[in-house]
Amino acid sequence: MKFRFEFDIKRLSQPITHKDKLFLIGSCFTENIGEKLKKNKFSVLENPNGILFNPVSVAEALTSYIDNTQLSEADLFQLNEGWHSWKHHSRYSALTPGEALTKINNSTTAANEYLKDCDYLFITLGSSWIYTLTEKAVNAKTGSVAANNHKAPSDWFHRRLMTTEEVLQTLDNVLYRLFHFNRKLNIIFTISPVRHLREGVVENNRSKAVLIQAVHHLVDKFDHLYYFPAYELVIDDLRDYRFYAEDLVHPNYFATQYVWEKFVDSCVDEKSQSLMEEIHSINLAFQHKPFNEESQAHRQFKLKYLEKTRNIQEQFPWLNFSKEIDHFSS
Repeated sequence: MKFRFEFDIKRLSQPITHKDKLFLIGSCFTENIGEKLKKNKFSVLENPNGILFNPVSVAEALTSYIDNTQLSEADLFQLNEGWHSWKHHSRYSALTPGEALTKINNSTTAANEYLKDCDYLFITLGSSWIYTLTEKAVNAKTGSVAANNHKAPSDWFHRRLMTTEEVLQTLDNVLYRLFHFNRKLNIIFTISPVRHLREGVVENNRSKAVLIQAVHHLVDKFDHLYYFPAYELVIDDLRDYRFYAEDLVHPNYFATQYVWEKFVDSCVDEKSQSLMEEIHSINLAFQHKPFNEESQAHRQFKLKYLEKTRNIQEQFPWLNFSKEIDHFSS
């Protein structure tokens, strides 16, 4: 008997290597995958505006990186003793406007430099529900989309579901700008398997359906676009609440690990996959907690991995093992 439906995933025509620069933007699922990429020594820039869920906020963020848009104090608002941007996650908020602007503008400048020369842009969309700002919202253009609510009063927002045509137009416009800005760019789209149950079960499914329809239309339209089925792997392959965290919203470690393994198999170059196995062994050694740090056995263990890490560093000088080499040398 079969208790799961496994399906084939189309391989990326130009697989990712450790020499490629990867730019990740979107939902919290993006950050789960981004963390695994960084642990495996890929060059990654992740969510320069913080976590973003809807297509409008993602498109506006990407446009701001292309234009290197610098904010001023007039673009911020004060709430609950902090200064915030309607276009940024609360990790970019601060107690003073100057501190918030420094974090925001430095991040945008770094994103501009990275995006113009990166090889892959990984876009994960979470929801097509948007929250537009009402006339009650502080220092906001009425009707503009908030990327984060910053725990503001509910009457500062109006909620509505984007249509497929709106999502298409929003993403279509930014894709043309991206390919003009960086002509070698490849884009990988995913739909986040995180369930937005605060919107409601039916509403969550309507939202995901809009995103799926729009993204597949774009993948069929443009070259250098690829769809990785993270959503389908969790919803249709694993398809069980045991693969979700206690909140029944976020995929748990096992689900995220399964999606990661499928991503590596379908999107990463075979030589890089072999290198990842070596990096994994170094990571395990780096995390090892000995019973006696002064023992001869532990000193030999560290010398063994120091030599191994230095050999890999010499073979792949574009990777950074300085932290591991310092650890094994100490």
